[in-house]
Amino acid sequence: MSPLKTFTFLWVCSNTAAFAPVYPRGKKPTILSSRSSPFDCYSFRPIEESVVAREMGRRYHKDVDDFAKCDVVIVGAGSAGLSAAYELSKYPEINVAIIEQSVAPGGGAWLGGQLMSPMVVRKPAHHFLDELSVPYEQALLTVPGTEHGSTHVVVKHAALFTSTILSKVLMAPNIKLFNAVSAEDLMISNKAVTGVVTNWATVTLFGHDTQSCMDPSTISAKVVIGATGHDGPLGGSLVKRLAKLGMLKKLTPDLEPLGMGALDMNTAEDAVVFGTREVVPGLILAGMEIAEHDGTARMGPTFGAMMISGRKAAHLALDKLARGGSSAPKRHEAASERFATHDTEEITTQGQYDREKTNLGYENIDGGGTRKDCFMI
Repeated sequence: MSPLKTFTFLWVCSNTAAFAPVYPRGKKPTILSSRSSPFDCYSFRPIEESVVAREMGRRYHKDVDDFAKCDVVIVGAGSAGLSAAYELSKYPEINVAIIEQSVAPGGGAWLGGQLMSPMVVRKPAHHFLDELSVPYEQALLTVPGTEHGSTHVVVKHAALFTSTILSKVLMAPNIKLFNAVSAEDLMISNKAVTGVVTNWATVTLFGHDTQSCMDPSTISAKVVIGATGHDGPLGGSLVKRLAKLGMLKKLTPDLEPLGMGALDMNTAEDAVVFGTREVVPGLILAGMEIAEHDGTARMGPTFGAMMISGRKAAHLALDKLARGGSSAPKRHEAASERFATHDTEEITTQGQYDREKTNLGYENIDGGGTRKDCFMI
């Protein structure tokens, strides 16, 4: 160690004696190595347990108060829900609450398919990765009948996309993520969705069957975006509730949602984006939850449709807020210009969708679109 480093090391240690750690029984632990590190004299400032509890509690309960009535509630923080939230983060005057039942947000977007880490994104959705500054690699393989590199890109680890978009959403001042919270039910008034009924996820999943009544709370919203994914332990919850309430026009003979069809990547991703829409007044469905509603095919481990469907849902919400006379911006010119800069092949408005679904062989189902060759239950 050089004389300067030795002096610095001794000075730091001598001036941190007041905060030196207290070892059990007054004995320092045995040092197994003679090598020093920058953290040898590291010591935390004093704290009191009640201060920690109050720091968390005051901030969390302020968030509950601030977002008890908001512009948009997004149910589900998977790839579609986070993409919707990211798009809405561009409009700081719109306050957005995200409800996520899991402790860890991100849904199934932490991995690709079958627990493999790479994430495949079909073009032109890779422009969204560019916007987020998520690096990706060009395709190794060529789809028959296409030019090499023209069909898809690959993110080396799906978590790279999810952690990036999650961090951007969490940093937005107009967005609050309530994770470990369930949307147990919908709030409905005059046949329109007006918010969600919430509870702690542990109560929703385990408490109601083992304890006495545990009443929920609510979050009121002008628009609700449902992005809870496909059917499963945590998925398709809003579609299932709509079916039980008799608010869906298309049901199975058992009065259940149609449910997603068998896997067909080529039809599935287009159908999810084109079908993203307001299915009942006040409720927009995005991602795989719209496939559960429409009965369209599943796409498996490709994620572009989730990203673009979420973004489309956000713009449909903005349009609805603007029509409702709220403070939502008239975003058509700026937003359309932003989309046109890169995503020229995306469909971002209901009018474009109505025109394009006809060109692509879609038929109208409940105001949405399903390709005629899609598997239907």
